[in-house]
This record gives sequence, C-alpha cells and structure tokens, in this order.
Amino acid sequence: MSGTLLSVMMLGVFALAAGGLYLLRTGRERAKAALMLVAALVLFGNVLLLSL
Repeated sequence: MSGTLLSVMMLGVFALAAGGLYLLRTGRERAKAALMLVAALVLFGNVLLLSL
C-alpha cells in the first residue's frame, strides 16, 4: 500500500483522537467523543494491518 495513503490515514487518526479528547475534556457531547476515539482506534488498527 502506498506510503502516502498510510500517512493520510495517520493524520486522520491524530485528528480524530485530538477532537475526541477535546470533546471529552470540555464535557460536551460525550457520545460523539467516544465514537471519535473508537474510530481513531479502528483506523490505527487498519494502518497497522496495511503496513505489514
């Protein structure tokens, strides 16, 4: 798989994690924050699998 695509996916992981943590810290929309963190974990797992 292309290194560029994996890099873009990792940027997505960082953006989702940062947004989820921000929402958790501010106490707003906890359900959306949890979903963003789960999506970041899933995307990170995909990056790990595709980079093998």
